[in-house]
Amino acid sequence: MFPSPWDKALAGSPAIAVIDRAIERKRLSHSLLLTGDDFPTLEKVALGIADRLLNQKSSAAHFAPEQHPDCFQLRPSGKARIISADATRNLISKIQVSANVSLHKVAILHEADRMNPAAANIFLKTLEEPPGNTTLLLLTRRPYALLPTIRSRVLHFRFPMAAEVFSPAGWEAWIGDYRAWLDALSTRNAAERKSAAESVFMLYGLTARFSSILESASAEEWKRVKQDLPEDINDDEQDAIETGIANGLRTRLFAGVGWATRDFALSRLAAGDDGVRSQVIAAVDRLEHVSGLLRVNLNETAALEQFLLSSLRIWSRR
Repeated sequence: MFPSPWDKALAGSPAIAVIDRAIERKRLSHSLLLTGDDFPTLEKVALGIADRLLNQKSSAAHFAPEQHPDCFQLRPSGKARIISADATRNLISKIQVSANVSLHKVAILHEADRMNPAAANIFLKTLEEPPGNTTLLLLTRRPYALLPTIRSRVLHFRFPMAAEVFSPAGWEAWIGDYRAWLDALSTRNAAERKSAAESVFMLYGLTARFSSILESASAEEWKRVKQDLPEDINDDEQDAIETGIANGLRTRLFAGVGWATRDFALSRLAAGDDGVRSQVIAAVDRLEHVSGLLRVNLNETAALEQFLLSSLRIWSRR
């Protein structure tokens, strides 16, 4: 059945409602910028839009968007995960010709901020004179890394990360131990506090386990995704996709740390510990800082270690 229903986490959201109405009225902009911290969510939105644009009653045939002959996807390639000028020209050449089985064409640019300067300027010309019956979908977690001239020519939609914590194998136990560590640091009774050495030992244990969980989850997700990739994807593109998967899961795990920190603070507030307000603000601010450093290639182990060392100081203050 086409189009497929929206994912439960997306169905009924304001942004999706606006997009659905625009598609129904045939007034959807020719270029959309889909932004947010959770890249899998952005991909679901892009494929959902493609599904609705391509698989209409007037279409000659119906396909899942990933296999649709009128849906074209461009991803970063290579270890540097760059979208090159040649790859951009190749995409543009595909959307310049008539559609195959649908009345519409869709092009999806994954991690559009990875376009190098030449590619970005080539793509800008297409935005200025878009092909007819074509929708361009740009996906990025870093919209301000795009050229301002590109941002000004696209309609923006932001999709926040869902509050539900991503939970791969071992994650619930990790979160439980992290909250127990926070509790041990912030207890009012000095006699019940863990020794400084034991707290530091637990800190590095949490860091090592975090890396192991991320590595395992990334390998499992890559194994699943690889089965559904088109046959014509080359090794460089596969490397980029695999790296992108690891980065996306890493972002979701760090978001889970943030939710656990907030939940811990709320439980302390409910118990009458008003002093926790300034501590959670400081902790979340530090987490946002190291999460930002991840985007400029700081290793996740170093980032988590920095955050936990800061937390050690923050939550021990009384």
